[in-house]
Amino acid sequence: MSYLVLARKYRPQTFAEVVRQDHITRTLTHAITAGRMVHAILFSGPRGTGKTTVARILAKAMNCEKGPTPDPCNHCSSCREITAGSAVDVYEIDGASNNSVDQIRELRENLKYMPAHSTYKIYIIDEVHMLSIAAFNALLKTLEEPPAHVMFIFATTEPQKIPVTILSRCQRHDFRRISIEAITRHMEMISTKEGIRIPSESVWLIAREAGGSMRDALSLLDQVMACCGAAVTEEQVLEILGIMDRKIIFDISEAVFRRDVPALLDIIDETYDKGHDMKRLYAGLVEHARNLVVVKMGGNVEKLVDLPAHELDRMKTQVKDVSAVFLNQVFELLFREEAVVKLSAQPKLALEMVLIKLFQAKPALPIEDLIVKLDALQNAVSTAAPQKTELSDKNPVTPPLKKNRPVASESPAVAEQIRPFGIGTDTGDKDIESVWKEIVDIISEESPALATLLASSALKTLTEGSMEIEVNGNGFNITMVKRKKNMGLLNKAVRGYFGKDKIITVTGRLTSGSSNHEQRDLENRQKQEVLNNPLVADTIEIFNGKLIDVKIR
Repeated sequence: MSYLVLARKYRPQTFAEVVRQDHITRTLTHAITAGRMVHAILFSGPRGTGKTTVARILAKAMNCEKGPTPDPCNHCSSCREITAGSAVDVYEIDGASNNSVDQIRELRENLKYMPAHSTYKIYIIDEVHMLSIAAFNALLKTLEEPPAHVMFIFATTEPQKIPVTILSRCQRHDFRRISIEAITRHMEMISTKEGIRIPSESVWLIAREAGGSMRDALSLLDQVMACCGAAVTEEQVLEILGIMDRKIIFDISEAVFRRDVPALLDIIDETYDKGHDMKRLYAGLVEHARNLVVVKMGGNVEKLVDLPAHELDRMKTQVKDVSAVFLNQVFELLFREEAVVKLSAQPKLALEMVLIKLFQAKPALPIEDLIVKLDALQNAVSTAAPQKTELSDKNPVTPPLKKNRPVASESPAVAEQIRPFGIGTDTGDKDIESVWKEIVDIISEESPALATLLASSALKTLTEGSMEIEVNGNGFNITMVKRKKNMGLLNKAVRGYFGKDKIITVTGRLTSGSSNHEQRDLENRQKQEVLNNPLVADTIEIFNGKLIDVKIR
């Protein structure tokens, strides 16, 4: 065929022409100039970023008649043969189809012969990770100590599949993905040379679809030029390549911010009818939400968001009246539900479900507004404090029952003599509930089962020489507490706590249907009082919260 595709026609022929791989070309240039070029090099990186191209330029630089030189002339016989792919001393081998140990052995046998008319015999093995383990093993010794006239250049997209023994014998250079801006500039230059008129927005769309690969971008540009001729419109690019119009992404986000559910569903349905992939649409929404957060935060937006200027301006306008907190909410929800859409058998329904969830989440308030409202709430509580005291006076609550101090506590000398366990002898002003809890803790060290049973019971009365325990529950619980072994443990704990024995009386409170009904009525009235409290309502409104349950203690 006479036609040469753009990727081959405009393949870089010198290091200076390579797009956005300066960290590699600069290193190779310095190494050639200083005479420190190694015998084995590995180029790794994504597809279409220039690995094989740089390998050919390096081969020309080493075998040029003026060389080794970092600037091959591209006019001598060696340079022309390498460019045409017909050089007898430069072997380009496909690792995917020449991966057996026998082929590597044959290559190894040919290494001992000198180059035909060049300085070096160079082997370029593309997709080297496809070689078999036996083939790699056969290459080890030769790769470590090759003849002085031999040079290896490996290229791969999956360096993790190459044995470490091979990697350690090579100087590795990692190629980067090419930015959308660099791909756009390169394609605009090629379009000018080819006499094609294409809008900048369309060039950017093609570059974005390439995913950092220059070869993919030029292949797509070839397809557009073949269909549209000398004049290309944005609508033609969208139709030919099946690319989704970026306007759809902006329309969906605007519908979310307006909380317009019907408009949102109409946009999704129309996009689905056009045959667009719902999973790609969702991926675009997640990326757009991330970009909106970055734009709202400000700073070096042009570096962090790889978008054309007109889209950045539109995004700044879109987030102008939207809080950063709500944008974070949207981004977090979309990112969290990404697997739901990607793995769904019906991605359209999954996409609609996730977007409707955005409407159910109330926009969170900025922290500054929360602080202001909290201050207002605090002032309201302070104002309501006297009223609360007045209500307490009208409905006095019986103060907690205090236990009588043991006689031993009145005399420090006697108290020291009756502290056999060293705990709890001086109870101070502890209420009866605290005393009972400490006694239960002592029992739990020897009998956790009895302690569990007593934890739901209560110390009803406490005097100088006696105490009454009310066991809550059924008759079985009372029987268990009154067992001889358990009463012995209880007496031991009481003696250790108070420093003397007390008469222990165990009573029970059997639960009846009527008492349960009265208890539930009381709890319901108390819950309703909490719900009617204006402070609770203000707190829920400030934090955009939801009351789940009311616990009555």
